[in-house]
Amino acid sequence: MVPNLRILIVDANNLRATIIEEGLREAGYRELVRVSATTGLVAAIEQHDPDVVVIDLEDPSRDALADMFLVSRHIRRPITMFVDQSDSASIEAAVEAGVSAYIVDGLKKERMQPILQTCISRFNAFRKLREELDEARSQLEERKLVDKAKGIVMRMKNLPEEEAYALLRRTAMNDKRKLVDIARSIITAAEVLK
Repeated sequence: MVPNLRILIVDANNLRATIIEEGLREAGYRELVRVSATTGLVAAIEQHDPDVVVIDLEDPSRDALADMFLVSRHIRRPITMFVDQSDSASIEAAVEAGVSAYIVDGLKKERMQPILQTCISRFNAFRKLREELDEARSQLEERKLVDKAKGIVMRMKNLPEEEAYALLRRTAMNDKRKLVDIARSIITAAEVLK
C-alpha cells in the first residue's frame, strides 16, 4: 500500500521530469505536481504544499545548492535530489542544505519507490533527532535557570542546596506553576533588587 502523498517534481528537463513522474505513478502515487524551475521554489512549495519534493538538477551549481539550503530551512520537507554527476563537496553541501536523498546518475523510473521511501525515512529520522536535540537544549536551559534561582535562594535565605530546591518546588506546587517559571521570577526579582 502506497501512502497518499502529494509530491512536487521540480525539473527543467521535460524528458527527465516525465521519467520521474512515470516512475512515481507506476509506484502508485497519484498526487503529482510538476514545476520547471528551481527559482521561486519556496513559493511553489507554499502554493502546492507537497509532502515530498523531488528535484532533478542534472548538474547542481553552488547557487542551486544555496537555494536548496534556503528551501529546507524555510519549509521542512523530505527532499530527493537527482544529479548526473557530482563531487564530494556538492554531496556535502546538499546534505547540509537538508536534502534527504542525493542520487547520482540514478534516474530510473523503477527506482523511484525505494528512493522515495528512503528519503522519507531519512527525513523523519533526522527530524526526530532534531526534536530530541531541541528538547535536550530546552531542558538544559531550564536546568540552568533553576540552578541560578536556587543559588539566589541559598544566598538570600542562607539555606543549604537541598532546602533551597525544596522551597522552589513547594512554591511551584502551591502556585500551580512550573518550577522553571518560579526560577525565572526569582531571577528577575533578584536583578531588579540589585
